[in-house]
Parts: sequence; structure tokens; C-alpha cells
Amino acid sequence: MIAEQIHHYLRTFFIETNCKIEDETSDYLTVQLTADIDKRIMNRPFYWQFIESTKAEPNPLKVTFITKQKENLNIRGEYIHYGSMRMHQIFQATKDLGCFVQMYEDIEGASLFPWIGANFKVSYHTDQTKELLFSLGINLIHGSVKSDFQDILCALQLTDELPKNAYCLPYIVSPMRAIERLETAIENYIANDDLSWADEAKKRWKREQEILDHFYEDVENKPEIYEIEKKALEERFQPRIKIEIVSGGLFYLK
Repeated sequence: MIAEQIHHYLRTFFIETNCKIEDETSDYLTVQLTADIDKRIMNRPFYWQFIESTKAEPNPLKVTFITKQKENLNIRGEYIHYGSMRMHQIFQATKDLGCFVQMYEDIEGASLFPWIGANFKVSYHTDQTKELLFSLGINLIHGSVKSDFQDILCALQLTDELPKNAYCLPYIVSPMRAIERLETAIENYIANDDLSWADEAKKRWKREQEILDHFYEDVENKPEIYEIEKKALEERFQPRIKIEIVSGGLFYLK
């Protein structure tokens, strides 16, 4: 399911940024990047500096992104997953290009209900990192919450202009209050999740601290380097959780 979420996210990202998807299965996408997206996510600063300084014709990359690894998948490309550098770059590009949109389901003459949709990235940090992506939507009239909201949006025909003779119902729940409720839903998930990763990190931290202490056990006045290394262990192993909104919007749906 996580691989499918990544695939949908990438597909939406490239379509919205006018990159042409030249080949696609459920396991990968082959995309002809635009010059702008190549600059943002492909780590070719010297190439683009040369192109801009010489005013040469740019040649943006065509890339195959593999979203689901299989032994019999006979294709060359870049495997992309949560936590990968490329995924971070795409998240950052989403932020830079505008992470909040307002869109309408493209149905003429319909009464459209307001929804807030938000894609959350939850990062579990210790000396190892685990990242999860949650897509939630909340109805701004009756407050119901739907999971996998991005998948729901991908199945609809959306437009950035109000359809002819359509009517947008006024919301009762404010967008800010809606975001707070979605954040609470994410926090509740974390509270009920398996947090053994934090306990394991603390055990590794304790072992590393014992090794450090062993080197200095006969030193009465610990040198400054001891405190520096001790602080570095804390920064490395201290469990912490970060929640951030990667993208979202106000959506009027039938």
C-alpha cells in the first residue's frame, strides 16, 4: 500500500508540473522532465550553470522511477521510496511550487461540499529514520474524516475553475480547525503505533554511552571532548517524531 501511495503521489506531481509520463505500469513511471523540474530534483547544478551561461539548448533528463521492486522487473531505473533523497527533493519541490491548492470536482450544476485534504509526512528519528505518508481529508460541513484522500482525489476529474452553474456549499468547520483535527488524528495514530523502535534506540544509546564511559573511567576530571562526544550520542540516539504537512488544499467535491 505504501508503494501505491508513492506511485500516486509521483504521478500527480509530474502531471501537475507538466512533465510527460511516457511509460507507466503499477511498478514504475518513465517521465520526461521539464527543465524546471530537472533543476529542482536531479542534482545537476553544474550542467544547468553551463546551459544558462552559454545559452545552449537544454536537454532535461528522461527518468524511470521504480516504485515497487520485483525480482522479475527487467527495467533500469531509480528505485524511489520514503526516506530516499529523491523523495525528499520531490517533497521540497512540492513545497516550493505551492503546497496548497483550491480545486473543484468538474461537474456542471452540482452542489459541491468543501473538504480540506492534507498529506502528512511522519518521521521517526533516532540513529535510524523511518518515514510514513498519510493522506487525510475532512468534510468542512459534518466533520467526517477519510483516509487515503489522495487516492480519492486521483480518481476524480478536478479543475481549478468553478464548473458552470455549480454551487459551493459554505463550510461550518473552519479550515484551521479542520487541520487541527487532522493533526490530532495523526497524533492518535502515533500514540497507538508500535514504539519499540524508540526503546531499541535507547538501548543502543546506553551501550554506546557505556563504551564512552569505559575510555574515561580512570579520568577524574573529564576533558571537553568527553562532553562533546556525550552530547553527540544524545543527538544521534534521542528518539524524536516530526510531523509536517507536505501538501494540501481546499477541495469542493460532489
